[in-house]
Amino acid sequence: MQGRVLIVDDDESLCRLLALKLKAMSFQALFRTSGAAALEALQAEDADVVLTDLNMTGMSGLELCQRVAATRPDLPVVVLTAHGTFDSVVGALRAGAYDFAIKPPDMETLGMTLSRAVERHRLRQEVNRLRRAVAEGGRFADLLGSSPAMQRLFDLLDRVAESESSVLIIGESGTGKEVVARALWSRGKRKDGPFVAVNCAAVPEQLLESELFGHAKGAFTDARSARAGLFQQADGGTLFLDEIGDMPIHLQVKVLRALQERKVRPVGADAEVPVDLRLIAATNKDLETAIAEGKFRQDLYFRLNVIQVDLPPLRARGGDVLVLAQHFLQIFAARANKGVTGLSPEVAKALTAYSWPGNVRELQNCIERAVALTRGDQLVPDDLPERIRAFKSSHVVVAGDDPSELIPMEEVERRYISRVMQSVGGNKTLAARVLGFDRTTLYRKLERYGLVSSETPPSRPNS
Repeated sequence: MQGRVLIVDDDESLCRLLALKLKAMSFQALFRTSGAAALEALQAEDADVVLTDLNMTGMSGLELCQRVAATRPDLPVVVLTAHGTFDSVVGALRAGAYDFAIKPPDMETLGMTLSRAVERHRLRQEVNRLRRAVAEGGRFADLLGSSPAMQRLFDLLDRVAESESSVLIIGESGTGKEVVARALWSRGKRKDGPFVAVNCAAVPEQLLESELFGHAKGAFTDARSARAGLFQQADGGTLFLDEIGDMPIHLQVKVLRALQERKVRPVGADAEVPVDLRLIAATNKDLETAIAEGKFRQDLYFRLNVIQVDLPPLRARGGDVLVLAQHFLQIFAARANKGVTGLSPEVAKALTAYSWPGNVRELQNCIERAVALTRGDQLVPDDLPERIRAFKSSHVVVAGDDPSELIPMEEVERRYISRVMQSVGGNKTLAARVLGFDRTTLYRKLERYGLVSSETPPSRPNS
């Protein structure tokens, strides 16, 4: 069914005829022969759109528009009017009507109008539902979402929050890995201790060792006093090592020893210092492939990956896009002191269609920009970046009915592998798992189809 249409006209025979024609177009149709009866029906039964005659005895279509707009602003009204009543049409549109059609209606045109109205109504309902979801909050304060992927994540976090075991969070850039780490800390046994975070890719390699382990006075030229490293600063709490996959391999040995011995030796110091902390690490890299390429130590990987948390990309979270968009809208509207309250249906449609390669961080930046630019109380498409307004989803086309459109099986495989690699953010281990290949086979096919430059994984991991 395309949607539920409530027909309102004081001509019962016309109501029945319209109902039959709309049912043939896959709409579910019911009718009432007065505006008052239509309002009563809307209290007992729901509809996606109201289709009303403009000139009726008793309550006019114009008054019905006004009443529906006042009590059900999310419900679109389409008015039917005879030729030569332009002023009445303008009045109905000003009263809140969504659109109009000329009597007798062209059914194909009317069907398209009603389909758009139904889509608008359902998008508005979804936006309102997601706005309520934001207000109600989630099981973890800073993690929002009701998609199956997020429910699985919440269930896992519930089980591991109070554990002392190391956690490895794996996810694409912008998915919120530090938010998850902080959620685990805030719900864990060490919530009264410090949460210390460092991005291993953001600290120069020559400084990272001192940053992590500290240094003794005189350990190097500028070491005028002793300094405690992040391991010591996190004592009694949680240390979060973000982008662990970018850590130099010679430091990986020292991190492994610190985790195993629960002791650290500051640079230039003679004695070790005991530390008691929970370690959470995160990466956007495929560590199993990095191990095969000799760029990450297998023993450290197993020490970190006691509990693995896979963070879903935003494109795999369905309607969560709108939950997060509404959340960010409220934050940025308050900061800007602007009365922006929600998303228009057209914006909701554009946001859910876009693929979000930058994940939650890209969405946050998008909404901040839109709130800054908008002039109304709702975001409209013109407030969005051009790349989102113009986005068209790509799909793998396997075959068509036309024999000339049929393609060789090799091309089908190439397109499908390309699509899978795109969907998993280039993670070769995950792509191989999805495709049912081992990594060596995947490398060979990627090279064969020119999807990446020639790469040959080492036969033995670093140990």
